Amino acid sequence: MEKNQQQLRESGRWKLFLVLAICAAPLVFSYITYYVIKPTGRTNYGTILDPRLYPIPALATGQVTDAPKAASEVSSLAHPVPPASLLTYKGKWIMLQVSSSACQAACQTSLINMRQLRLAQGKDMDRLERVWLVPDQQAMETLLLREFDGVHVIRVDPKKVAAWLPVEPGTAMEDRLYLIDPLGNLMMRYTVDADPNKIKKDLIKLLNASSIG
Repeated sequence: MEKNQQQLRESGRWKLFLVLAICAAPLVFSYITYYVIKPTGRTNYGTILDPRLYPIPALATGQVTDAPKAASEVSSLAHPVPPASLLTYKGKWIMLQVSSSACQAACQTSLINMRQLRLAQGKDMDRLERVWLVPDQQAMETLLLREFDGVHVIRVDPKKVAAWLPVEPGTAMEDRLYLIDPLGNLMMRYTVDADPNKIKKDLIKLLNASSIG
């Protein structure tokens, strides 16, 4: 009798362990796949970064103040924001670029691509935010701000942003387009001249697979 009760208890424990294992399996598998397994065939176009290493720091030095002054022109052109406001967009996917306030040809092309990539997501476009970090205090062209209405322009401390954004030797953070997940972690990067169509495929996969943001 005592032996039967012991067997029943052991059987119950195994059943409990089995139920817990089945419940935990998807989470464990996704974690192992993301952080451990190195697949031989890449399914993503961008370079995956370990999101645990790059949480959003406090970067902003102040709000953009170069927006038009006339009452009829004051709108969301520059999206003025308070210090550390990059955290304001936590909860959404963020496409991020760094460029001086002068914003030469490569910078403008990147801003255009970010705008088109967001529009290309259709019903999911509101899950994406576009952010332009400006690591200087120079005046910005009003026409430039108008052209890229909707992008969030934030002045940042150049030393802090350089310490945060990873780059390969011989390159600069201005040469990259970065992607931040809804939890506020830097998780992917592209070259600034990357193929927008291939970036779009990455974004579609991420938005379809993610239940957050």
